[in-house]
Amino acid sequence: MKKQITIAALFSLFSCIASAHPGHGLDSAYAGFIHPFTGWDHLLVMLAIGVWAAKLGGKARWQLPLTFIVTMAVGALLGLSGLNLAGVETAIAASVMAMGVLLMMSLPINKVMQLSLTAVFALLHGLAHGVELQSQSSLAALGGMLAATAILHSLGLLMASQHAKITYWFNSLFACLLLFVGSYLLLS
Repeated sequence: MKKQITIAALFSLFSCIASAHPGHGLDSAYAGFIHPFTGWDHLLVMLAIGVWAAKLGGKARWQLPLTFIVTMAVGALLGLSGLNLAGVETAIAASVMAMGVLLMMSLPINKVMQLSLTAVFALLHGLAHGVELQSQSSLAALGGMLAATAILHSLGLLMASQHAKITYWFNSLFACLLLFVGSYLLLS
């Protein structure tokens, strides 16, 4: 555990994180596709869902990513229709930390709670994107975001599915990174 904390602390020294959603142009499918790769909150949560699905195994390997993608799309459509929740950015930052806790502690959580947590995190991300997309009027950007999200979930699943000692270290290091980035986002 000391090694995990030390490694996570070192990673936090090199962070150059801005606000979770600084208002970038989302006027095309390409811009939407690139968006999840350029923000720490998006990148980490999308990968974390895949890692968590791999750790849980079984049907969770497809249920968690699918739940995230569908619920994020619903959230984006709600945001596009004008729903805007106060504090959604803070809640997204908290979701980064929550995923770190879930990965680090391997808490026994029943299937309904796993899917519910995944859906809440996805809804928050979707709402934030939907509000951004209101000014851009680009559903193509949403399609790009959803495609990138699926790819990031798959990468997380692939990285955590390797049966080797390095997988244990990757999972631990990744969980620490999520905790520190989430805390940074909450405090900034």
